[in-house]
Amino acid sequence: MLTLLATLLLTSPSELTPPASPPLISQTDDSQEILRRQIVRPLPGQLNNIPVFNSNSPELVLEPGILLSTFSPDGKVHPNAHLEYTFEGRFDVFAHHVAKAPSPDDLRTLYIGILLHNPTNETVTVKINEAASYLSQPDAPFIELPPHVDNPDGEVYAGPGSRVMSDILRGRHQEEFRDRITLPPQESRLLLNLPIPVKELDPPLNGRSTYMRLESDGEIYAASLAMFAQPDEQGEERAPTLAEWETLLQTADLATPRDRAATPPDQPNPPFYYGRVAGVSIGSEWEAVLTDSPRRQTLVIPSPGQTISYGISTLDRGRMGTGQNQSAPMAVRYPDTAYEAHGNYGVEYDLTLPLYNPTQQPQTVEIALETAIKQDQLTGGLRFFDPLPQRVFFRGTVAVEYIDETGTQQTRYTHLVQRRGQEGNPLVTLTIPPKSQNSVRVRLLYPPDSTPPQVLSIRNP
Repeated sequence: MLTLLATLLLTSPSELTPPASPPLISQTDDSQEILRRQIVRPLPGQLNNIPVFNSNSPELVLEPGILLSTFSPDGKVHPNAHLEYTFEGRFDVFAHHVAKAPSPDDLRTLYIGILLHNPTNETVTVKINEAASYLSQPDAPFIELPPHVDNPDGEVYAGPGSRVMSDILRGRHQEEFRDRITLPPQESRLLLNLPIPVKELDPPLNGRSTYMRLESDGEIYAASLAMFAQPDEQGEERAPTLAEWETLLQTADLATPRDRAATPPDQPNPPFYYGRVAGVSIGSEWEAVLTDSPRRQTLVIPSPGQTISYGISTLDRGRMGTGQNQSAPMAVRYPDTAYEAHGNYGVEYDLTLPLYNPTQQPQTVEIALETAIKQDQLTGGLRFFDPLPQRVFFRGTVAVEYIDETGTQQTRYTHLVQRRGQEGNPLVTLTIPPKSQNSVRVRLLYPPDSTPPQVLSIRNP
């Protein structure tokens, strides 16, 4: 059964204290909290300026309508449903929506269409560099997986977001998508026209995740739309046509029911609701070299028994003591949706760690992704749960490139499933000789159906 991503809640702020001593344990109402004394560093670098067509609200779609339109409002029956933003050059498309039977007797198939339009007087070509789209059922069900599984071929996944991001991480392009789309002047073409079926599912609930990396040689508009399958002459379901999608775009309002409206970021007191994203976010990749300071070219490994961590997908009210909000800003958005692209779904983190052992002895280093308990500021360090709660906070594949002890370049893909407050198993364990350096590259696309933030940790056990 597809689990809906629950609304993220505000955590109480606290203060940063430098690391010093072994973990402490404190008893809570539900389980034990383990305090690992350490600091968390802000991530060097920043998001790039690639725009992302970011369609995730409403997540649950029960009625036909517009999910996200960057078309001009001119001539539209519902002008407020159109945000008027043009894409040109590199841009990405992310769409993540869920269909549920409106009633036990209404098992029609919901279709998601993504329409591209050329408003200019010149022909525009859109290249599709990478593209993947999967259903929850049957393509990528939410199955129980161990916390840490080797995933060399991309055949390990739990949920459509996990599978899509694994494909894009590997540079894949599904065969059902063309390599390019040509848009004549003033005309539209379908980038995507795919079903989310619920018939014969128990419960009648299904979801689809899509991610594409595109490049346009001219200005275009884009829109994601929802429509039930249309009957053919025999009364059987068929996919909507381009003309039917164009009519929907011209006449429909925003799809309902709407998600809960986002809380303005300047509201100081709880309850605080991040909301879901519908608009154009700015930033598709965060590339950085992690060093001790901008003036240095290495990252000195921690002392034995110590850990250094960097925030991943930190966000407002969840900055993990770094003071850094990594959420992509919104260029345009609907008034009831998220003010930022919190979670950075689909954003690629490409991080190089030039690890250096300054000691006279070989040192063992572990690299791990971890889902520490969300905090804005830290009191003493990162907090973890033992035993772990049931709710999963991260499902996705991480790629690690490194040089092994024989001097051979290796690339390892690992699928992770982490619950809230879970310390991570090592993605790779290295022995670094005295006065030596070994560079490690970590890449991941932040997957839908995950809950931020996480941390990337360098541990000297």
